[in-house]
Amino acid sequence: MSASWTSSIAASSRLAAAMPPTKTLPSGRVSRVDQLKAQTRKPGEASFFYADHHFQYDAVKVLPGEYFVSNEEIVIMTVLGSCIAACIWDGRARIGGMNHFMLPDGDTGDGSGRYGSFAMELLINEMLKLGARRETMQAKIFGGGQVMAGFTTMNVGERNTQFVQDYLATERIPIVSQDVLDIHPRKVCYFPVTGKALVKRLAHSHPETLAVEERRGNAATVAKSNAGGSVDLF
Repeated sequence: MSASWTSSIAASSRLAAAMPPTKTLPSGRVSRVDQLKAQTRKPGEASFFYADHHFQYDAVKVLPGEYFVSNEEIVIMTVLGSCIAACIWDGRARIGGMNHFMLPDGDTGDGSGRYGSFAMELLINEMLKLGARRETMQAKIFGGGQVMAGFTTMNVGERNTQFVQDYLATERIPIVSQDVLDIHPRKVCYFPVTGKALVKRLAHSHPETLAVEERRGNAATVAKSNAGGSVDLF
């Protein structure tokens, strides 16, 4: 295990230790996860809630085409291949949200967040409804990987990445951190109150590339960061 990977695990362990654990409720009371599951959700809003034992947090999994926005202590999680997840945060309002889209654009007649053009609008609008302000938003973006060896005809990951970068530039929402492109699937965990994001690069289907990465010492490369935002491996 590399030193950078070890230090990243240690950092995430310290983060987990500092977070309030999910409370075990007395017998007969409904858990917060069950309360979240019972709430009515809007079209496209993530609804897969569970107790995350790694972070000791209540969590929600965002599936392709979904989004989730919150101002509560919860972890928002997704797994990405060529898809993109945009994590947007308003630090003043302490509101954050994540989407998960599959293609840059397409027919959104069904109200689906599968397409970036609608998924970004949906995420930002839901944050505004909760009290966020556009001028204090910032973004972290993930995904866009070429996860299938030799599958380069459509360049879906590149198209998705270019779309979200262009969209955020047009909306004047700065990208403070990103982990995009390359060949890795990714698991992303996002904390909407603090804007903290953690990413794990998963095993990929390019075994011939792994040896080259290891020789270069890049098997656990820390995600790119700019001033004002951080992304840690876990």
